[in-house]
Amino acid sequence: MIGFIAAIILFNLLAFTTNKRLNKNQLLHISMFTIAFQAVTETFIDFKYHGYWYFTKEINWWVLPAFTVLIPPVNILFLNWYPFKQLFYKQLLYLLYWVIAITLYEIITLLPEPWGYFRHNWWRTWYSLLVNPVLFISVLLYYKIVCKIENQATK
Repeated sequence: MIGFIAAIILFNLLAFTTNKRLNKNQLLHISMFTIAFQAVTETFIDFKYHGYWYFTKEINWWVLPAFTVLIPPVNILFLNWYPFKQLFYKQLLYLLYWVIAITLYEIITLLPEPWGYFRHNWWRTWYSLLVNPVLFISVLLYYKIVCKIENQATK
């Protein structure tokens, strides 16, 4: 529980004090997209197939903060520092760094309580290494769509 609360505070402080790129509309969009995308993903991997879970195997109220205030600021940080105007290989390296960083974070969350709060069943860490780039690219594409719609609205 300590690790969970500390992560929520740290990620949110970092996301909202360092954000220089995303406007309020984009922050809201990315947060809602993250919550919805995670809810759909968790419905299958966690609740239906029991691949992993937060705290206990049962559906519990502690999953809601994980969906709503733990993961969205991570995506805000990812987008805030994304090197949009850099060469493609630098963007790819940035993505790789983030995938490694959040996979290492996942390993930390597997520690016993009170520091850890995430549990694997049949899910393995290397699955995350394969899935996380897809998740980050989805967030990136969604952000680009939001920006495109904003630009069209101002014309």
